[in-house]
Amino acid sequence: MNWLVTLAGASLVLLVLRDVFHTLWHPTRHGGLSRLVMTTLWRLASFLPLRRRASGLAGPLAMVVVVAVWALAAVLGWTLIYWPYMPQAFTYAPGLHPADHAGFEDALYVSLVHISTLGLGDIAPADGWLRILAPMEAIVGFALLSATVAWTLGIYPALARRRALALRLSHLDRTHPTTEQIDADAGAAILDGLAGAVSVVSVDFQQYAESYYFHDGDDRTSLARQITCAVNLADRAAGARHPDVRLSAAVLRAALDDLAAILDERFLHTHGSAREVFEAFSHDHGRHTGAGT
Repeated sequence: MNWLVTLAGASLVLLVLRDVFHTLWHPTRHGGLSRLVMTTLWRLASFLPLRRRASGLAGPLAMVVVVAVWALAAVLGWTLIYWPYMPQAFTYAPGLHPADHAGFEDALYVSLVHISTLGLGDIAPADGWLRILAPMEAIVGFALLSATVAWTLGIYPALARRRALALRLSHLDRTHPTTEQIDADAGAAILDGLAGAVSVVSVDFQQYAESYYFHDGDDRTSLARQITCAVNLADRAAGARHPDVRLSAAVLRAALDDLAAILDERFLHTHGSAREVFEAFSHDHGRHTGAGT
């Protein structure tokens, strides 16, 4: 029976480590547990009366919940590893009676002490293999802390790049460039810049898939609101007389198609055209697409 409890604990720890790996360090996948938490909170926010305000909290709150779930699951896993071997495989400080400190809550206490790297020493493993596992739990705890900091520091620059692209599209939409202005060297340069920015955002959605669940503030900085401006601009430039403009329009269109494919595969599942995917993206973020440039 003891080995079954230990096996369950080890499996839980491995599940947490796998989820952390696929969420933070594997650029083409998203951890199952973290994705479930984020998707659930995002969908719940969409049903609340103040959708935009609730959606604005969904992303940050989901990150906090995911980290909390990782930490609690890791603590519980190590608790199940220690519990079957208490008190016989542990040493106790003077004044503590082993028979009185052999329950689940005591194993939980030992797990919390080790994962937080406090090292109080009043209850410590004595058997050889447990003495090796205890420092490993401390390493896992430190890794979780480091991963959380790295996750936070990585996702907000990705959000800034996405919002900067949306703001640039908003500026273009408000200036209403004419066909003659687009069909020029300056138009080709603008299209090239947009294609590069769209490609960066596509990579960000792959590397930081959880950034999808962050609200983008007002309409000017919302990519879900502004992305159709890029689609319309690429369509207009496709018929330009200037060959460089046509080439730049084709590159922008390819970048938009790639972005739509990523959004559809990972989040929306519409199996539609790029324009249909972007409309679904806008709807999912509570936006109404603009008329475009």
